[in-house]
Amino acid sequence: MSNERTIGYIDGFNLYFGLKSKKWKRFYWLNLNQLSANLLKQDQNLVKTKYFTARISYPPDKVKRQGAFIEALMTLDNFEIFYGKYQSNFLECKRCKAVIETPNEKMTDVNIATELLSDAYQDQFDTAVLISADSDLSPPISKVLSLFPAKRIICAFPPDRFSKELIKRASAYFTIGRKKFAESVFSDKITKQDGYILEKPVEWK
Repeated sequence: MSNERTIGYIDGFNLYFGLKSKKWKRFYWLNLNQLSANLLKQDQNLVKTKYFTARISYPPDKVKRQGAFIEALMTLDNFEIFYGKYQSNFLECKRCKAVIETPNEKMTDVNIATELLSDAYQDQFDTAVLISADSDLSPPISKVLSLFPAKRIICAFPPDRFSKELIKRASAYFTIGRKKFAESVFSDKITKQDGYILEKPVEWK
């Protein structure tokens, strides 16, 4: 019988760039609740998944694909999205002097840290599964485990992502394999409550 309360915390961009590095576009259309559930042991019960991301503003085709994905995620039960923001940085090409705008995602690590500490304080989980390899998360992990020694934080590294700092601080760690992603993909078509049908972007097939 499942009795170990577990919450999944997903670093959206760390996961995305891990999948991108492996050229696993077919897995972008992920049911993140299912992914969290597929990472659990038999005695663990998923009570919620928390997803941390930021809305992109360009280019239009990527905005549309992200929008469809977020709408699909919003059909899930016991699922919550936390938004950071993009900060634009401007780089000048030394050769041609052209100025290129490059977005830099902000606040994800702060939002994850806040939720981890808050949920631990409110005794919302026994085990947290953190899908990220962002070493900036090592201080909040250490703080949670020192204040609440009965709790556990497991780091699940996205593909091509790894952090020695998180390994030092976490209760345990592993890398998510291809099979877990393959078992966690949404259906190509998802019907919302209002009857609108969301479709997996063709670029992700």
